[in-house]
Amino acid sequence: MSPPDEYGVIGHPISHSRSPFIHARFAAATGQNLAYRAHDVAPGELAGFIGAFALRGGLGLNVTVPHKVAAAALAQGLSERARRAGAINTLIFRNGEILADNTDGVGLVRDLTVNLGCELTGRRILIAGNGGAARGVIGPLLELLPACILVAGRTPARAVELAREFADLGPVRGCALADVAAGTGVWAGADAGTAGPFDLVINATSAGLGAEVAAIPAAAVGAGTFCYDMMYGHGETAFVAWARARGAAHAVAGWGMLVEQAAESFLLWRGVRPDTAPVLAELMAGAP
Repeated sequence: MSPPDEYGVIGHPISHSRSPFIHARFAAATGQNLAYRAHDVAPGELAGFIGAFALRGGLGLNVTVPHKVAAAALAQGLSERARRAGAINTLIFRNGEILADNTDGVGLVRDLTVNLGCELTGRRILIAGNGGAARGVIGPLLELLPACILVAGRTPARAVELAREFADLGPVRGCALADVAAGTGVWAGADAGTAGPFDLVINATSAGLGAEVAAIPAAAVGAGTFCYDMMYGHGETAFVAWARARGAAHAVAGWGMLVEQAAESFLLWRGVRPDTAPVLAELMAGAP
């Protein structure tokens, strides 16, 4: 048998990554001969590592913090969704070129719509957070034609600017977290009826990494609100617990997004999309 094709994930730190487990399961299920390893790459080592990986015939890398922006600058070509996001999570080494893509947004959308049955078309969506995590998902969400997306962060100017970058794709605005539920006139004219609980609230803040919860006004969440935490962990995340305590009937962590964005990367690399349901079930049950 020929040696396996080489893939991997780079980040700093990287020991927590579930990507090697996920891609090993995908490879076994689809009969692909590949090896996928985690590599701890410090920021100053990024360009050298990617260059060496390409020279030894590596075919693909996933990219996580803190390299999602810097790695984009090392690619010869960016997909439209990567260009829009301003960050990448997937590198494809092909015909002597390095191509870059961002599968985070499509992973989120697929988890919401396919795995969780959450309708997005015509719905009112709140994204809490105005950083890279939010940036990567706004475009794919707007493709599903929601009624509106409100991007809210601690720094109103950043939220407004981020929304402005995507305004040509659909109805998206930015504001401060504190202004979300106050009917502050962020939406005007035909959009004036957007005050009150949202249909979908997505936590894209770094607060989700710990025990804190972003300062989302409680009035933004009602019994019919679907709450989604882009963070994940065994047991309830702080945001999921917060949402349930405020009456949200549906509150889930981002395990599905993790698996679905990985499946999209696998498709870009190998031309086949693996069945995600068995891997997702294993992760949610505590593996590895």
